[in-house]
Amino acid sequence: MALLLPIIVFVGMYFLILRPQQKRMKEREALVRAAGVGDEVATVGGVIGIIVAEEDENIVALEVDDDVELRVQRRSIGEIVTKAEEAPDSSDNADEED
Repeated sequence: MALLLPIIVFVGMYFLILRPQQKRMKEREALVRAAGVGDEVATVGGVIGIIVAEEDENIVALEVDDDVELRVQRRSIGEIVTKAEEAPDSSDNADEED
């Protein structure tokens, strides 16, 4: 009976803390892998740019301004602001104006 309490505490901590953290890590890894050329991304440091090249599996080039490119590690991508195929379309706005 004395051993049962520590086991219950460990199992509870696993499901309340460790499991959700592992899930978040997997989701973040999938997000980083999904970022591709043409996507607008924000780094964990706050830099926003468009991926213009993938040098290898760990390094990407971000265009942050005209003729200004930064080489960053792929794992520094914090979020995808806009996917390349999700660019706003002006034809949607034209229909609303009629």
